[in-house]
Amino acid sequence: MTSNEDASPRGYSSPPCLASEIDPSYFDPLAVDPQQAFDVVRWRKAERVRLLAERMDLEIATRKAAADAIAVHLDALLSERFTSIKGLTISAWWPIKAELDLRFWLAGLAARGAQAALPVVIQRSAPLAFRAWTKESRMERGFWNIPVPAKDPEVVPDVTLSPLVGWDEAGFRLGYGGGYFDRTLAAISPGPLAIGVGLQAAKIATIFPQSHDIPMAVIVTEAGVQGE
Repeated sequence: MTSNEDASPRGYSSPPCLASEIDPSYFDPLAVDPQQAFDVVRWRKAERVRLLAERMDLEIATRKAAADAIAVHLDALLSERFTSIKGLTISAWWPIKAELDLRFWLAGLAARGAQAALPVVIQRSAPLAFRAWTKESRMERGFWNIPVPAKDPEVVPDVTLSPLVGWDEAGFRLGYGGGYFDRTLAAISPGPLAIGVGLQAAKIATIFPQSHDIPMAVIVTEAGVQGE
């Protein structure tokens, strides 16, 4: 998610979208060949541009239908993985730039005894924090001008939903280039059930995963649950 920075950063929603470049510190030169890392960054940037343009071209009704179908598949998946979602904390995202809008599903979790959460970037190049969210939460503009819960308590999710720009059959996700979600999954212990959510058309042969990339447990698209 791109934006103009102001003089007093306040944190920002994630996944950070439309970052123009991957943070150079994201690649460990001891773990990844520098030329390979450069080639992967360049290729991913081109794929990201292509896939985002294709998503932006979709009609709003098409994206809504996909989100409605995904909500059904998510309910089935969670019913399969958990005896009950009561007591679970489930994070998703605040949609921008033609991302699928699952806020209707997220808002309905409270009635089922689960807690919804949204991710917030507190510090650059660091794992995300998560704040509890309901439809009544007071929101503020984050660093990239994306709404985030202003004062709701920080929580640790049991289930994380991450929007996908692209994805491959091995469960690796092409994100927006900041590396925040991978850092977060690496930092949370025990790790949450990581679910990638996106369009079936965003599937690609491979993202050319590197040592820092963490695969999703499953991918959910409008076509169903992938990777089980």
